[in-house]
Amino acid sequence: MKNIGIICGGFSSEFDISLKSATTILNHFPAGYRPFLVVLSRDGFCVRIGDEEVDLNRVDFSFIYKGKQEKVDAAIIYIHGDPGENGKIQAYLEIIGIPYVNSGPLASQLSFDKWYCNQFLRAFDIPVAKSIHLTNSEAVLDGNQMIQELGLPVFVKPCDSGSSYGIAKISSADQLLPGIENAFKEGRSVVVEAFLDGTEVTCAVYRTANGLNALPITEIVSDNDFFDYEAKYLGKSQEITPARVSDEVTIRVQEQAKRIYELLQLRSIARVDFMLVNDVPHVIEVNTTPGFSSESLVPKMLGVAGITITDFWTSILKEELK
Repeated sequence: MKNIGIICGGFSSEFDISLKSATTILNHFPAGYRPFLVVLSRDGFCVRIGDEEVDLNRVDFSFIYKGKQEKVDAAIIYIHGDPGENGKIQAYLEIIGIPYVNSGPLASQLSFDKWYCNQFLRAFDIPVAKSIHLTNSEAVLDGNQMIQELGLPVFVKPCDSGSSYGIAKISSADQLLPGIENAFKEGRSVVVEAFLDGTEVTCAVYRTANGLNALPITEIVSDNDFFDYEAKYLGKSQEITPARVSDEVTIRVQEQAKRIYELLQLRSIARVDFMLVNDVPHVIEVNTTPGFSSESLVPKMLGVAGITITDFWTSILKEELK
């Protein structure tokens, strides 16, 4: 029986959310495996079994439990943000020879950076918002110049951070530079994006032995200005599944999400967020470690599709660890 480490925690502001996602997976884990939470913090790795924590040997991912030496045979990486969603843990596991189900280091790093990912997809004629990339908060373009190029409102986002922190919708010129400074607190680079006026939807994709599967798409109606932390995790949004769009538009979104999954060479579950502008899906961002807590979108999509969380992870483990 394989020991599966569900690696969670991490170094970003989404540490607690990662633990919630990992716990949901743990509580619905398929039979035939022995799952453990492997929690990463600035202090290092530990294995959490019930209320007990034991140290994990980072060299070979072994640990002592009840006087017996155990070893993580394979992993599910469920860290939101650094150093999981950006591919660092994946690269480390490859070095020490631990298999995992997630997207690889390059795919994770590329998908994680909002600006680089969208520019990559733009090269394949996938619609994305017009944007400006900033790499140094001390040397930004003139605010008026950015507004002249992109218009108002704009979105300011840290490129290389999780999807919930440091993001601001800017509606006036005096908000722009403070918004950029705040975004730089969460990431080393920042993107300023033109506003896309439309309907926000999201689609999750995963692979089984039968090929790619797209789950029912979800329409997001935020009580706030956009789908921010409060909207995502504190109930300040309507998440409508299936989305209130035509069958034709639904298929268009699902096929675009599957194409992006293939272009980026993703594995396991990924979620692609879109803005529908005149029924054309424009990519907002790609999430290779989408939330999996009880409040998250993917478990709700699975429920609408009639797929249990246990069956879902059974199919992913079977496909990605074969």
